[in-house]
Amino acid sequence: MTSPLPSVPAASVLDLAPVVPVVVVSDAADAVPLARALVAGGLPAIEVTLRTPAALDAIRAIAAEVPDAVVGAGTVIAPEQAGASTAAGARFLVSPGWTDALLAAMRGAGVPFLPGVSTASEVVALLERGVRDMKFFPAQAVGGTAFLRSLAGPLPQARFCPTGGIGPADAPGYLSLSNVGCVGGSWMVPADAVAAGDWARIEELARSAARLGEAGAPGSGSRTGSGSQV
Repeated sequence: MTSPLPSVPAASVLDLAPVVPVVVVSDAADAVPLARALVAGGLPAIEVTLRTPAALDAIRAIAAEVPDAVVGAGTVIAPEQAGASTAAGARFLVSPGWTDALLAAMRGAGVPFLPGVSTASEVVALLERGVRDMKFFPAQAVGGTAFLRSLAGPLPQARFCPTGGIGPADAPGYLSLSNVGCVGGSWMVPADAVAAGDWARIEELARSAARLGEAGAPGSGSRTGSGSQV
């Protein structure tokens, strides 16, 4: 199992856990048992994507009923979603991309956040704005580990959470990189298991994912150094 999360929110999403489940909740009633299964499996940082009408209710339920979870909101694409998510209990925010208006809203929400990037120019633009920690999306489609490795030389101050198309076979390669703090993925929350309420299966998949961050496991040496203030 991964190391316990800090009792207060980390300065960076990248320091919460080595693997962050990215979940789509269609029925808010599934949120609490799903979160409990992930936490029991060793994955307490949970990104609930704002892709369904149930998402904010799911965040609200997890925040209220699963105290060992650190629930966040993903797919934040509009400034007003930042405030709505934190009002529901989200403790971090993740976006697939960014604009200046969205960045200002996420910064003003008062919780750690990861704006999404897929090019070197976007990384440089965020560094200019004082943001060091970013989501790399869609990771597999836009260059994967080779792209991130190539950024480490000229832009060593940037750190990433790669997300998009990553599975258990890919995750160790990302976690081995010096500029990767964690990875996001949905392989431990397959849609058929959620639909069936097979929380035991999800817990076991989470437990396998959590082992990627154990000391001595592939990628365990990548999360060194201090997290940036966001």
